[in-house]
Amino acid sequence: MQTNFSPAQLADPHMKESEQILRTCVHCGFCTATCPTYVLLGDELDSPRGRIYLIKDMLEGGKPATAEVVKHVDRCLSCLSCMTTCPSGVNYMHLVDHARAHIDKTYRRPASEAFLRTLMAKVLPNRRAFRWSMALARLGRPFAGLAARLPQGRRLAAMLALAPASLPPASSATRPGSFAPKAEKKGRVALLTGCAQAELAPGINEAAIRLLNRHGIEVVLPRGEGCCGALVHHMGKEDAALAYARANIDAWTAEMAKGLDAILITTSGCGTTIKDYGFMLRGDPAYADKAAAVSAIAKDISEYLETLPALPVTVETGQSVTYHAACSLQHGQQIKAAPKTLLKRAGFQVKEAAEAHLCCGSAGTYNMLQPEISERLRERKLGNIAATRPDIIAAGNIGCMTQLAQGTTTPIVHTVELLDWATGGPKPKGL
Repeated sequence: MQTNFSPAQLADPHMKESEQILRTCVHCGFCTATCPTYVLLGDELDSPRGRIYLIKDMLEGGKPATAEVVKHVDRCLSCLSCMTTCPSGVNYMHLVDHARAHIDKTYRRPASEAFLRTLMAKVLPNRRAFRWSMALARLGRPFAGLAARLPQGRRLAAMLALAPASLPPASSATRPGSFAPKAEKKGRVALLTGCAQAELAPGINEAAIRLLNRHGIEVVLPRGEGCCGALVHHMGKEDAALAYARANIDAWTAEMAKGLDAILITTSGCGTTIKDYGFMLRGDPAYADKAAAVSAIAKDISEYLETLPALPVTVETGQSVTYHAACSLQHGQQIKAAPKTLLKRAGFQVKEAAEAHLCCGSAGTYNMLQPEISERLRERKLGNIAATRPDIIAAGNIGCMTQLAQGTTTPIVHTVELLDWATGGPKPKGL
């Protein structure tokens, strides 16, 4: 794609990076066939290629974001299916992240929407505030119908629907500490505690710790680590995202000095962002090298487990498990086979639904900010999964699990919980 950025614009490293990405695009349109919003809506501007044209015009012209640009960029799920499909290697992720930051700085949203986004950016990454918000949401669920009639009410109703009936009690897997292996020590890893998952489903990290300990791996939950920054990053709040990233880098760097084989993540949406810390902080002299070092050893839990010897299976498995591939794992990190390989190795009958490349509609905060599109994608995904007649749905991302659970009674369990159960851990609560 031909571009016409001025030398002054290209002096900005963010703009220079986006200009290089734009020049990589050859307008082929392969991305349109795998873009969930284009598949649903059929609008060229709701495809990656269409959004690229809008972003190019906005950035190249040095223009503030318009309502039209915001509408179509907001509809993007950042599922990154387009990057898997693209034959030219267009890094759409970095381009749309830059566009969102530009929108956040130059576009004035309606007051009710701006308030909602600010509230989400403050509450969701903060575990204590998030827990209180879930308690309030449970009280508000009976009024979801009334809420839908208010400004931003459709979004508020979607938030209330996502709130669980109850939250699990506090867990040792959500507090700083170290967990020694049950056998001869063979390695040492840090495990991301994060934010929302620690409150919604601490059992996922509990299962990961048990499983890793069984392999002879010491697990440390570093003090000072918290939200990865993905939630605010995808809302265009760049400064807040980098602040979260720096705090985590400081916490992990201290552990790396003691010897650390990997930083493991059980929420794939977080993993995609953490693996991008090196890029996000490339211009920060104090953090560039440390961020790159952290990204270099960050791994999804399945990615790491695949490198370890198989453990003996201690319970009768064989259940039919349909594996739901989270976009952040299959597209963002290009990890496609490892979870299925591990489940098969543990004795499960693994299936994959049709249209596995399409997003379920969760996408971080998307199911709250774009509820209509999100619901359509969820029903499409659940229809494809139901056709496989599974006993269990397995996934590697808490956002997907929460999203899918709204529309099915089939148990939805994290991959690592099934692996833990098969090799000596307790039966997952979801079963």
